[in-house]
Amino acid sequence: MTATAEQGAATGPAPAAEPIIEVSHVTCRFTSRRSETVALEDVSLAVRPGEFVTVAGPSGCGKSTLLKLVAGLVPATEGDVRLYGRPVTGPQREIGFAFQRSALLEWRGVRRNILLQAEMRGMDRRRAEERADRLIELTGLTGFEKALPHELSGGMQQRVALCRALLHEPRVLLMDEPFGALDALTREQMNTEMNRIWRETGTTVVLVTHSVPEAVYLGSRIVVMSPRPGRIVEILEPGLPEHREYGPTLADPRFAAAAARLRDLLGASHAPE
Repeated sequence: MTATAEQGAATGPAPAAEPIIEVSHVTCRFTSRRSETVALEDVSLAVRPGEFVTVAGPSGCGKSTLLKLVAGLVPATEGDVRLYGRPVTGPQREIGFAFQRSALLEWRGVRRNILLQAEMRGMDRRRAEERADRLIELTGLTGFEKALPHELSGGMQQRVALCRALLHEPRVLLMDEPFGALDALTREQMNTEMNRIWRETGTTVVLVTHSVPEAVYLGSRIVVMSPRPGRIVEILEPGLPEHREYGPTLADPRFAAAAARLRDLLGASHAPE
């Protein structure tokens, strides 16, 4: 045996990266005077650095609650949530969060809407401006830096919101159905852009969606949730390459197989396009 072979035998395969997000046996209940709602029940999930995890399930199954638990916006009733190896005990400033609505300030142009994140976080102005310019170029917004929100299409508004969420270079980006209100063609375009941005930034992404094609197209893994109380029914791995173009990917037998399985798990009544 050569020295190199001996070294390889001694060290073995490289260990898998430690999870950047850990959700362990989490139950989340919301209680009022009249009732108690169990949003999530005994949910466990580990997300490793650089993954793009999509979460699909019927309305009201706790998908958005799961994101809020990771972000520290709501507490777990039972179980443990860890981010970057640390317990989540309150709002997490180090993450990025993209919501269903772009929530842009109507009196600010594109660049100033993006830089609002820097003002709120007290970022170095020069660094923030350089980062904003790179993101504007990355998302195809060059030439629209001064455009007001009402002058932009829905897809462009969501790109601005995405830039704002990425401005502080978060290692983790949480996305709560950010493309749900877009028309079908724009949504496809945004899915293609999102795949490219994910590959180019290396950000770990968890995205909630009702769309079967979106879940499969974007996800390196797909977490399938049950109706409320939300539980993880299955985690699918479509096995698609990281670089995905919309048409060829939809024609890939692996895409068709994963989409069919996801529809079976959700049930026809819970699988809108």
